[in-house]
Amino acid sequence: MLHEFANVGLLLFCALLFPLLALGTAFFIRPKKPSAEKAIPYECGVDTVGETWVQFRISYFLYALVFILFDIETVFLYLWAIEYQQLGLFALIEMFIFLFILLLGYVYAWKKGALEWK
Repeated sequence: MLHEFANVGLLLFCALLFPLLALGTAFFIRPKKPSAEKAIPYECGVDTVGETWVQFRISYFLYALVFILFDIETVFLYLWAIEYQQLGLFALIEMFIFLFILLLGYVYAWKKGALEWK
């Protein structure tokens, strides 16, 4: 039974090894010439005036999360529509359950005011 998970273990090993090797290589081959000019924060080539860290309203993030939710929904609907002929009635019922759950999430976000731009 353990040999069935060998591919998963190999994939996990590669998934951990690749970013570590990339970050390690970048650390060793980067230019190391710090200066005062390089340490100055800038935006679009112009020195900043005032506070550079500002807090964004949470509504921006809520809009992004709702967009991602419904974007992923369309991906699943498209894949389901491609295979609908082969899946049959069971898949149709499952898709209605999926859409109902998403509709509940949409109504919840609407009731909480997450979709209102203030």
